[in-house]
Amino acid sequence: MPARRRPKSAPVAVVVERLAALYPGTAKELCALRHETPYQLLVATILSAQCTDERVNMVTPEVFTAYPTPAALAAAVPAELEEMIRSTGFFRAKTASLVGMAAGVVERFGGDVPSAMEDLVTLPGVGRKTANVVRSVAFGLPGLPVDTHVGRLARRLGLTTETDPVKVEADLDAEIDPDERGALSLRLILHGRAVCKARAPRCDACVLADVCPSAGTAAPPPRRDSIAKRATAGRRRST
Repeated sequence: MPARRRPKSAPVAVVVERLAALYPGTAKELCALRHETPYQLLVATILSAQCTDERVNMVTPEVFTAYPTPAALAAAVPAELEEMIRSTGFFRAKTASLVGMAAGVVERFGGDVPSAMEDLVTLPGVGRKTANVVRSVAFGLPGLPVDTHVGRLARRLGLTTETDPVKVEADLDAEIDPDERGALSLRLILHGRAVCKARAPRCDACVLADVCPSAGTAAPPPRRDSIAKRATAGRRRST
């Protein structure tokens, strides 16, 4: 019996439908960062760089209490804010971004976080990914944040060949309905963390395995005992 021919790319409609069934909810419901307002989400998203959502959620209640508005954050004493967010990593750079972002919101947007991409990306610490998070989750607008999980899964599914996040976003936007973009991004992230992992994708447990051109092609990481054996053999050869 001839081997099944692999598709060049997974059908977008199938990807959207199956992931929606596996990870139901809106973008706001799927977002792991706890927040109540666009301002709070923007703060949390800036803090989430190189940090887990769980850690951010441990830190933000104190930040939101101390700085309930952009005006309050813009007037923050940097050393005090740094101490609050220290555990999220890169705390000095994040403090500068947060204070600068808040000042920009106050000075140029009347204290209200803007919803337009072209406005959001002018704020310190806000790139396209962060702007898309705020647009899709806080405002319910089209926005497809591309992080490492989204990029990896999009390439494995054959939806793009690009590695640059902006180009990946453009390729996905061309195929995904605007109303689906934010939720799909979060579902790809959840699926990347739980199933389609970078080093050892669990293709046997994946709902997209039958349509994914990469299913079963990723080499598993070497076992620890194999690594130890090779290291031992190398030492023997060198003596």
